[in-house]
Amino acid sequence: MSAWVLPDHIADVLPSEARHIEELRRGLLDTARGYGYELVMPPLLEHLESLLTGTGEALGLQTFKLVDQLSGRTLGLRADSTPQVARIDAHLLNRQGVARLSYCGPVVHTRIDRPFASREPLQFGAEIYGHGGQEADLEIIELAQACLRNAGVTGLQLDMADVRVIDAVLAPVKLSPAEEARIHAALNAKDVAELEILARDLPAAVRRDLIALPHLFGDVSVLDEAQRVLQPSPALQAALDGLRWLASHAQGLTVSIDLADLRGYAYYTGMRFALFAQTPQGGAGQSLELARGGRYDEVGAVFGRNRPAVGFSLDLKELVAAVAPRPLVAAIRAPWGMDAGLRETIATLREQGHTVVCALPGHDHQVDEFSCDRELVPDVAHSGAWTVQPIQSENSK
Repeated sequence: MSAWVLPDHIADVLPSEARHIEELRRGLLDTARGYGYELVMPPLLEHLESLLTGTGEALGLQTFKLVDQLSGRTLGLRADSTPQVARIDAHLLNRQGVARLSYCGPVVHTRIDRPFASREPLQFGAEIYGHGGQEADLEIIELAQACLRNAGVTGLQLDMADVRVIDAVLAPVKLSPAEEARIHAALNAKDVAELEILARDLPAAVRRDLIALPHLFGDVSVLDEAQRVLQPSPALQAALDGLRWLASHAQGLTVSIDLADLRGYAYYTGMRFALFAQTPQGGAGQSLELARGGRYDEVGAVFGRNRPAVGFSLDLKELVAAVAPRPLVAAIRAPWGMDAGLRETIATLREQGHTVVCALPGHDHQVDEFSCDRELVPDVAHSGAWTVQPIQSENSK
C-alpha cells in the first residue's frame, strides 16, 4: 500500500474547503458567545475511565484505546466531547449556578455510524449545566437553530422525542437489561412484528402501548393522540407536556414528533432533538440531519456532581458539505521584487486587510481560493510608486 493512502473514512481537507470550515467555526463560536457561552478546550486524549464511565456501551465501541507510555494506564482518544465538558464543569469550574460552555475540536471514531461519514469529525457543541427546567431545553434548540442559520442553512425541521415516554410505558413491569435493549431496538426500527413477539408475555396494557408507539410519529397532533391511546401516568404526562411546550415555542421551525425514536437512549434522560434541512446531499425530497442534542442529566454523576445538563453538537465537516460554497477571496496580484516602494506598498495593502499574492519568479500563481481581480503595477505618473489596477483579462489562478 502506498504511504500516502489514508485509512478508510479519514480524509485531508483541501484549501477552499478548509477556509470555509474555518469561517464556519468562527461564526458558530461567535454565535454561541452572543448567547453567553464560554469557550473551553478539553484535551484530545485522557484516561479511558474519565472518557467513558456512565456514557453507555455505544461510545465505548467508538473510542480508540492506547497505552500511556508514561503511566502505563489506558488512554482514550475522545469520540465525543460532552463527558470532558461535564468533567470541566464538575471539577475545574465547580460553579453553583448555571454554566454555559461551548467547544470546537476534532473527535475520532473507530467506525462510521452511517454511509459516507468521517471517522474524524470536527465537533462543535454547546451545553448548559445547572438548570433542569425547560427554559434551558428551549435555549439549546434556539442556539442550534441560530448556529445553522449563521452557516447559511434555511428551511429547518425540528424532530423531537423523549426517552421518558418509553420509561413510563415500561414502568409497570420489571425487565432485564437485555429484554429492554431488544424492545428499544424494535421500537427504534419500528418493527411491530418483533414488538408483538417481545411483548406477548407482558400485561395487556403495556403490550398495547408498545404496539402503539411505532405509529406515534408526525406533527404535533401526535402528542394528543399519545395522550389518548397510552396508559396515563404522571411521568408520561410530564414528557408529553414538555414536548408540547417546546413545540409551541419553536419559532421558524417545522416541528415533527417521533415517540419511538430511541437513539441515544442510554445517554439521554429526557427530551432529545435533531435539526434537519433539505441539502444537496439529501437528494430530492430527503433531509439531512445537521445537529442533534437533548437532555442528559446523568452525565456528571461519575464526577461527583450530578447536575442537570442539556446541549447539542454538530460536525463542521458535514455542515460545510451541506451549505453553498463561499465565493473565492478577491486578491491583488503583485510581482516579486526588492524595490523599496513595491515592498512598502504590499505591506500597506496587507495591513489594510487586502490579500496580496506575490508571483514568485518563473512560476504562475496557482491557488484554489483566491481570485486575483487586481494587480499591482508601476505608477507611470510617479516614479518609484505603485498602484492597484483591475485585471482586464480573465482571472488568474
